[in-house]
Amino acid sequence: MAEKDKKAFVLRISPALLKEVEVWAADEFRSTNGQIEFLLNQALKSRKKDKTKES
Repeated sequence: MAEKDKKAFVLRISPALLKEVEVWAADEFRSTNGQIEFLLNQALKSRKKDKTKES
């Protein structure tokens, strides 16, 4: 997805959780935003697989 196709929004998150995501992102050589996007994509793929198994 191109940068211009991305939508910005405000995310309210606890400071402790944000710190954990920042550390995790650094461990995987991603930006914090990139890590959150990666995790959301993984969760959506997992959800789709689970729904397929239920059918």
